[in-house]
Amino acid sequence: MRVARLHGVGDVRVTDESQPVPATGESLVRVTAVGLCGSDLHWFTDGGIGDAQLTHPLVLGHEFAGVVVGGPDDGQRVAVDPARPCGECEQCLEGNRNLCPTVLFAGHGVDGGLRQLVAWPTALLHRVPDALSDADAAMLEPLGVALHAHDLGKPRTGAVVVVVGCGPIGLCQIQLARSAGARLVVAVELLAHRREAALALGADVVLDPGSDGILEALHAATGARGADVAFEVAGTDDAVRLAVHAAKPGGTVVLAGIPGDDSTTFPASIARRKGLTLKLVRRMKEMYPRTIRLVDDGRVDVTSIVSHTFALDRADEAFRLASERIGLKIIVAPGA
Repeated sequence: MRVARLHGVGDVRVTDESQPVPATGESLVRVTAVGLCGSDLHWFTDGGIGDAQLTHPLVLGHEFAGVVVGGPDDGQRVAVDPARPCGECEQCLEGNRNLCPTVLFAGHGVDGGLRQLVAWPTALLHRVPDALSDADAAMLEPLGVALHAHDLGKPRTGAVVVVVGCGPIGLCQIQLARSAGARLVVAVELLAHRREAALALGADVVLDPGSDGILEALHAATGARGADVAFEVAGTDDAVRLAVHAAKPGGTVVLAGIPGDDSTTFPASIARRKGLTLKLVRRMKEMYPRTIRLVDDGRVDVTSIVSHTFALDRADEAFRLASERIGLKIIVAPGA
């Protein structure tokens, strides 16, 4: 089978490897679609994320879907939950599987989905309706991260919501806020094509953080009261700063972005005087049943977020395009 492995910074090689053999409790999955995530790009451009560094050639890709091969579920289309928690620690038993300290995560220490075949725990395969495309099914993972962030922020019906960063997760964040009954959704994004996508997917106001007077524009957009919840989905200190400025006194700031240098700073005096609540997003909990319903019911449009699709043999090209922030979500189709 064909496999794409990261051998070093910017070094993705596609080669032939042996087909995996499922262990007890696993199924063989023919991978049909893999989304390239911002965290994948950290591996590609930096050789790791924070204190997790590349020590051996690694198959990236944790946003993926496929078709079960063999066994009682043969032919079933599935979305693959990339997290394999232990199921026995305190965090897992409390329902916080995303915080499991010994979790195995696809494309982060263990091989991920950028290959034609994967052996994966059957319990982590979620059936998807026929109405969802392969790319839609792969998009359920970033939607799940956005939904977990939304749950942490708890914006009430009628809330003012600010989303700083309009990549794929930010675009999902906008739609979730709108679906939950937000009165006003303000999007902040540096790239023009992402600002256009934010407007198309439900933002009421879209601002360019690179423009002069961005703080004044942000305050004008949210009103004197400010945002009930500000979601930061960019992974930069500037984005965090804007989220802190946008939030109302007593409001909540949810940090979902992953900083490139493993540090985050923000204006402490403003956050302190406002008495803000800061929450950090660690992947997601049990979100697949909910994300499947949201997409199948038409409440969230993930199809429009996919802008490019590449065959597996062009994985290097896909990574380079994604690292240049061209388009929105880039999908690699190992079966193409």
